[in-house]
Amino acid sequence: MLRFTKRADYGLMAIHYIAIHEDHGSVSAKRIADEFRIPPELLAKILQRLARERLIVSQNGPKGGYVLARRPAEITVGQVVRVLEGPINIVECMESDSDCPQMARCNLRRPVQKIQVAISQMLDSMSLAELVANDVPELFAIR
Repeated sequence: MLRFTKRADYGLMAIHYIAIHEDHGSVSAKRIADEFRIPPELLAKILQRLARERLIVSQNGPKGGYVLARRPAEITVGQVVRVLEGPINIVECMESDSDCPQMARCNLRRPVQKIQVAISQMLDSMSLAELVANDVPELFAIR
């Protein structure tokens, strides 16, 4: 099953929250942690990574917190996930240093690579603005 890690999940929740509250100024890490019940230490590391890669900006002072570094339309879900997780690889053999024992005889590498490219393109085409707009399509029920 493909899933975001907690770090990516929390990072997307946090940056989305910052984006939907951008009209009200900066958002504190404590407020985000309290809102989503995210361990503060983990959230601090996530926010530091997002700030280091210039997706968000830290503002000091009594009303300090975090704001987006760019407009929501200029930040993609793929950028956030890569900042927090590194390259998007759905299977180990897509990594350059893979030592998969099935490499020589695997017949799924090309089809899985196509899936990986499609997932990456979708994540890179979805902006934070789209998430903020709440026009994300509902998932179809799996039968």
